[in-house]
Amino acid sequence: MKIDLKKDRKDLYAPSARDFSEVVVPPITYLAIDGHGDPNTAQEYVDAVSALYAAGYAVKFGLRARTGDDFVVGPLEGLWSSDDPASFAERRKDAWEWTMLIPLPDQVADDDIRAGVEKATANKPALPLDRVSARRLDEGLSLQIMHIGSYDDETPTLARLHHVVMPERGYTWNGPHHEIYLGDPRRIAPERLRTVLRQPVRPA
Repeated sequence: MKIDLKKDRKDLYAPSARDFSEVVVPPITYLAIDGHGDPNTAQEYVDAVSALYAAGYAVKFGLRARTGDDFVVGPLEGLWSSDDPASFAERRKDAWEWTMLIPLPDQVADDDIRAGVEKATANKPALPLDRVSARRLDEGLSLQIMHIGSYDDETPTLARLHHVVMPERGYTWNGPHHEIYLGDPRRIAPERLRTVLRQPVRPA
């Protein structure tokens, strides 16, 4: 069996681009790594993403060897926060805190994760794999939309979410801003990038 979360859970990974929709996100286990600073310029970010993928592929191959099951690694996801929420609308990226994520299917066990990170560490000792860990998120009720275009063009959509959509629907924040990256910016033109913008919410 080959698992592809993007295809199997279209409710989570293929929302409409027309307007924000509501979704209840189930608990999901991720490979996670934390950091700080501008993702466009910080070497820490580049190394963190490389470490995540090294661990992700090691877990994938370990699961396949143990069970015969396989899964598609990725997509890369990120949680973003800041002491100053205005830093997002103003794109002051040096002020951002981030947690980069790779989702794992339910078939992956704790031992698979532990063995995968150990294997990746042995293969890629220069990467910060000591900072990669398993993290289970239970975001629950969330608003999300498919953003098509450059990451820097997200600002009007997020401003509408914060100042119009959430107040009109009677919601407030219930967790950090979550983005899911469905395209590789090294290979796809900025105007064609697809990013799921998700915000966990609760009644105000």
